[in-house]
Amino acid sequence: MADVNQEPHEQAARHDPAYDQLHSEPDFHELRRAYRAFVFPATVAFLSWYLLYVLMSMWAPGFMSKQIVDNINVALVFGLLQFVTTFLLAWLYSRYSTARLDPLARTLDEQYLRLTRGTNEGGR
Repeated sequence: MADVNQEPHEQAARHDPAYDQLHSEPDFHELRRAYRAFVFPATVAFLSWYLLYVLMSMWAPGFMSKQIVDNINVALVFGLLQFVTTFLLAWLYSRYSTARLDPLARTLDEQYLRLTRGTNEGGR
């Protein structure tokens, strides 16, 4: 547990210098850029889709209550598509992460292990 009497800058000064070196690596910046390149657009797209569902439910009740088949209306289809979208985004992120993020993360992990091997006698 951290000492609450220490100043925040004193606590930050105690971290492993390997983190500073990794932070300056081009692979680290590429990892962050690649992560953001997927996550930000996907988040905006999903939230927009969800808000469309909410707004249509509030201000277009005639459209949303339109029957498609038997007792299945547009609102029910929109609601179920929210689940489909969630699983689709999870699957797409998994593929993207495996292809683009994991190789960079492995490289950074190997660099970290090389940097700390001499300082951590116990290792991992």
